[in-house]
Amino acid sequence: MLCVGLTTVDVSQSVAEFPLPGEKVQSLGVHLAPGGPAANAARAVAALGHRAVLLTALGGELGAFARERLRPVEVRSVGAGGPALSMVAVRERDGERTVVSRNAEGFAVEVADGLVEAEVAGADVVLVDGHLGPLALAAARLARRRGVPVVLDAGSWKPVLDDLLPLVDVAACSEGFGMAEREVHDRGVPLVIRTHGPRPVTWSRGGATGSHPVPVVEVRDTNGAGDVWHGALAVAVARGDEPADAVRWANEVAAVRVRNTAWDWVEELGRWRDSR
Repeated sequence: MLCVGLTTVDVSQSVAEFPLPGEKVQSLGVHLAPGGPAANAARAVAALGHRAVLLTALGGELGAFARERLRPVEVRSVGAGGPALSMVAVRERDGERTVVSRNAEGFAVEVADGLVEAEVAGADVVLVDGHLGPLALAAARLARRRGVPVVLDAGSWKPVLDDLLPLVDVAACSEGFGMAEREVHDRGVPLVIRTHGPRPVTWSRGGATGSHPVPVVEVRDTNGAGDVWHGALAVAVARGDEPADAVRWANEVAAVRVRNTAWDWVEELGRWRDSR
């Protein structure tokens, strides 16, 4: 599995309540770990027992920290502009979170054609998050030529999507993504899936539609849950699962993420996999 896109370093703090403007609160705990859509997806893929390669931008001390903590994910860096630093507050009583981050703003990424081609050639699925746009576009174009399925984590609209969507096989859109399913299909995407928070996930392909409920669990931390869901979906696409089965599987995996915290979700996902 090749995951292409953003890596961050997340400073996650658990709080009883989010602070009001101008207010200071004391956290209940703090955790430092890699984050970001592509990186979290790659961590989930590895925890589910699959080879995961992350094509991203890492540099400096934070980059060295992220690379070390991402193991066993195989990291390939194509620039020194990252990772971004994200400040995350997670409300203890319901797992809701707030995030402040610059994401990939201002990153200068060098698209090394030989490296991208080699990694795409070794992949059964390419997952892109739309960050590091030239890199995502290069990987998707090569994947299309090789017949490798491309899965898009469509969390928000990014300019690169004008060129990227026609190369995508599966677009997994967040509830807030600014295009309707029909519009995404009209851009050339065969399978469109949309998450709706705690409500059922819906999908459409070739005129067929469906939905699957999200498991009801005790929610402890929602940060990165969508990223983990996308990683699980990519695993299902690699297996050739039908949309209904792929969505069900991704929902189950994301449920493991939200019922655990930033401290332990990767290990707990591995234990969950071994218990099945």
